[in-house]
Amino acid sequence: MIYSSAEQWQNAPHKRVVLFGMSGLGKTYMSNILRDTGSWFHYSVDYRIGTHYMGDYITDSIKRKAMDVPYLRELLLSDSIYLASNITFENLAPLSTYMGKPGAEANGGVPFQEYRKRQEQHRRSEIAALLDTPEFIGRAEDIYQYDHFICDCSGSICEVVDPFDRDDPVLKSLSETALLVWIKGNAAHTQELVQRFDKAPKPMYYHPDFLVKKWTQYLADQTLQEHQVNPDSFIRWIYAEALAHRQPRYEAMANWGVTVDASEVARAKNEEDFSALIGQALAAKAAP
Repeated sequence: MIYSSAEQWQNAPHKRVVLFGMSGLGKTYMSNILRDTGSWFHYSVDYRIGTHYMGDYITDSIKRKAMDVPYLRELLLSDSIYLASNITFENLAPLSTYMGKPGAEANGGVPFQEYRKRQEQHRRSEIAALLDTPEFIGRAEDIYQYDHFICDCSGSICEVVDPFDRDDPVLKSLSETALLVWIKGNAAHTQELVQRFDKAPKPMYYHPDFLVKKWTQYLADQTLQEHQVNPDSFIRWIYAEALAHRQPRYEAMANWGVTVDASEVARAKNEEDFSALIGQALAAKAAP
């Protein structure tokens, strides 16, 4: 770890942190608080994925839909209109919509093979965006003159790295340039996330082996063909399965850094609270 003690962290002129954990436990919440101080550069991996690495895929998908409308088709072919997504740190809907949900097209689903292709695009994009972190640390300091840097990871980071491999290239790169911090939830947090997801199911990335296994299981258990699957029903079902699948992967990733409790992050209201929280985590890590 680049900080071996709480004292070293507190005295560091340039603090660099990578937050990871389940979506909805405070990564972006804390990143926004720090960004608003004016001294922290906020690097959102999801934003980088959606704007840089998958931007063309998203735009092309929008254009395909527009080409089905005669009025828009004519304007597109004559370069009379410009179509683009408007992704922000708080609104990643264009990326989520493009990723889609597998199942019946009549219900807004995506054929499973097309879905897997988009999943693979996301996997490559997320790895590339994570490996861009050291470059953005340099840019934040050299160009924008930010003192500190926070990387706000996608909830799926544990699916695109091998946390059990001490030579994993992505985790090595991140740990050599910043402090990895796992925001850990408890059973109550997990239940709350499941309930929240059930109300508004959203597309997400899954490890390919896990996805194929669960898709096959769902079709067999429900005695359905691919074209009969309700997309929302499937992703509601797989969500809780995915959280359980990710937990040991997050725990293994925590060995690369420190762990903070999601409840404590929720109580943090400013930079000082966050800095103290990280100091406590480093002290706990160093304790015999």
